[in-house]
Amino acid sequence: MSSSGLCGICGRAGAQHTCDRCGALVCGRHYEASVGLCVECAGEVGGGGPSGSGDDRPDDADTYRY
Repeated sequence: MSSSGLCGICGRAGAQHTCDRCGALVCGRHYEASVGLCVECAGEVGGGGPSGSGDDRPDDADTYRY
C-alpha cells in the first residue's frame, strides 16, 4: 500500500517512504533505502548516511581520548 503526504522531517509534500523504526512518513531525500530508515533513525542506530559506515572516527583511531 502506498501513501503520500508531508515529510515528517522537512515538511515538504510528496513523502512516500515510511521508516521501519519510527513509522514516520518521509520524502526520498530523508530516507535511507539501504536500511529502510529515515535519516534521523539511521543516524541514531549508525546505519548509513553518505559515508555508509556510521563511524565518525579517523581510520587510525580505536578510541576517543579526552
